[in-house]
Amino acid sequence: MEGRIPHTHTDLVRSVVQNEIAPATSAIAASWRRSMTVYGLDPGQSRAPDVLTEAELRQAREELEPLARVAQAPIDRLFGAVAELGCCVLLTNKDGVPIEGRGADEAVFQGWGLRLGAMWSEAREGTNGIGTCLAEARALTIHRDQHFRARHTGLSCTVAPIYDHQGRLAAALDVSCGREIKSEGLIGLVAVALADAARAIEALNFRQFFADARIVLSPSAGRNGASLLAVDRHDLIIGATRSARLELDISDARIAAQLPAVDLLLPKGVGGEAELVDAERGAVRRALARAEGNVSAAAKLLGVSRATLHRKMNKLGVSNTH
Repeated sequence: MEGRIPHTHTDLVRSVVQNEIAPATSAIAASWRRSMTVYGLDPGQSRAPDVLTEAELRQAREELEPLARVAQAPIDRLFGAVAELGCCVLLTNKDGVPIEGRGADEAVFQGWGLRLGAMWSEAREGTNGIGTCLAEARALTIHRDQHFRARHTGLSCTVAPIYDHQGRLAAALDVSCGREIKSEGLIGLVAVALADAARAIEALNFRQFFADARIVLSPSAGRNGASLLAVDRHDLIIGATRSARLELDISDARIAAQLPAVDLLLPKGVGGEAELVDAERGAVRRALARAEGNVSAAAKLLGVSRATLHRKMNKLGVSNTH
């Protein structure tokens, strides 16, 4: 068989996996190899993906309900941007099961098995956008004949992972197109819109979970709106998104050990007495603002006498006029 030209997609997959026409060094070839040698799948199998029962799908939805609830608006906006390209949008759980979607009720997507409750893990369906994104925990596009199964080569799927409020992989957001998209630039635009939607969902879910905390952007967040920190009233960090955790080396253990926000948000070397003075100045200013500049009322809020507050204001350079 060595040296022969594959005549079908199934032949191509088998040849690459067996290292007959190309070394299996690319990400796609590596996924094909996992699909065949680790999962024991057949690229020529033509059946549609298995589907959860109604009870199983209901349970899967309930488990992801808080995140799915805040995802509705971002999903709607994303679908509005890609619908005319002949695409559907799916939100899946971490097992690759779509639990929410737009456009997936169309017959063309139903025929491919892109429907709520279908099982799209890489272990079940081989290399595919949803399953491979979750297996590798990264955003990617599986374009047409990059799929493992021959029956999926009419699809182009761009997918991004979604992480929960603890920075753990929780879901995936998928845009699957049934029409051929020949422009790499257009695929790139879909990927950008998808990434923005995924970050928006992460940020909304994080803000929902830490609704009683102060939410701040990490120092180098840039346009990554999902790089967020949750800070309590003592200025201790109580939560961080995955982006912030990676950027600032935050772990559950560091959070549990009581991590001061100032240690991460201020330049290195800033702290000590200056930090205490800034904290005291901030407390006085907040009290004066709440009391609309009335020193007596502000003193009462702080639990000190009016004379003590006046001394503090003079020492800290705080005025009740601004």
